[in-house]
Amino acid sequence: MTQTARDIFVVGLRNAHAMETQARELMERQSERLDEYPEVKAKVAAHLQETNEQLKRLERCLESCGESTSSLKDTAQSVMANMQAMAHSATNDEILKNTFANNAFENFEIAAYKSLIALCGAAGVTEAKADLEASLKEEQRMAAWIDSNVEKVTMEFLTHQRQAS
Repeated sequence: MTQTARDIFVVGLRNAHAMETQARELMERQSERLDEYPEVKAKVAAHLQETNEQLKRLERCLESCGESTSSLKDTAQSVMANMQAMAHSATNDEILKNTFANNAFENFEIAAYKSLIALCGAAGVTEAKADLEASLKEEQRMAAWIDSNVEKVTMEFLTHQRQAS
């Protein structure tokens, strides 16, 4: 294990924890406003549970390295998530903006987990790989679901707009 690889891995874990904290906040805010989109609401609620498990996995990985989360990063990401949710909620096309942002965010999470998994060997933390791979698979499933539902959500939005006018 090189100290450099371990240091990069720990920073990556802290960043991933902050990222998942942001994801949790975003999903909590979004789910409060998805009553007109029950399928999306159910999927967001299910992924919120996965995100809570991902946070626990990341905490286990950090603990196995003798490290802890970064309260500063977690708080900053939480504030950013709430600001983003508030900005989107003030728009007429909130569901579309959230769908696009969620699509991008899921792919960001996928890249972060792939990077952490790539570092496991060099950082000497192969025991972390299974937890990180479990989280990666969950993010890949959610990203695929969002991607396959962009058109459906768009057309549902159109239907709601037509009904409202």
